[in-house]
Amino acid sequence: MISLADQFLVLVLLINFISLGTSRLIFSIRAVAAQGVILGILPGLIHPFSWHLVGITSVIIVAKGFVIPFLLNRAVRSAEIKREVEPFLGYVPTLLLGALFTALSFGFAGKLPLAPEHQNYMFVPASIATLMSGFLILTTRRKAISQVIGYLVLENGIFIFGLLLAEAMPIMVEAGALLDLLVGTFVMGIVINHISREFSSLDTSRLTSLKEE
Repeated sequence: MISLADQFLVLVLLINFISLGTSRLIFSIRAVAAQGVILGILPGLIHPFSWHLVGITSVIIVAKGFVIPFLLNRAVRSAEIKREVEPFLGYVPTLLLGALFTALSFGFAGKLPLAPEHQNYMFVPASIATLMSGFLILTTRRKAISQVIGYLVLENGIFIFGLLLAEAMPIMVEAGALLDLLVGTFVMGIVINHISREFSSLDTSRLTSLKEE
């Protein structure tokens, strides 16, 4: 019987496909926010209850599910863009690649020498599949905001894998990673704002045409 944690991980994988297949930036941000909330719940499903765990889980849910999406929504409104119109790779090929990478992730995870307590979970294949989905979004989209979304999905994949190591490594390490991610999002917001103001476009491919005068 599939565990509750695995059911949540299936939702994470479905959200990966939503992020890969939609051109609407607001919808992508909402999908990543939902994924962040799901990932915030996961630690409470696989680790014993403690108030420390409740505190860290709350921080994760607020940061991934609300604060970072709010900042991205503000960037979208400020830049006055709604869609990723011309990605480097079309949405159908991107979805097919996402499906292929997901299938390969399950095959690869099945060959890894995992600890006995981790073999019955989907954490490793879900982690690899989410990493690859984030990488696809990061490399196939032109808009800077879309690339930030790809980075968030990629970081979510790292977070999933980190859940398996929480007993061996302090969970505060992940809290530090969240802080770095939050700072990175602020920096990207500043970059996005300057790109939009100076060049009236968030198409990062145009930056390659800049030359010194």
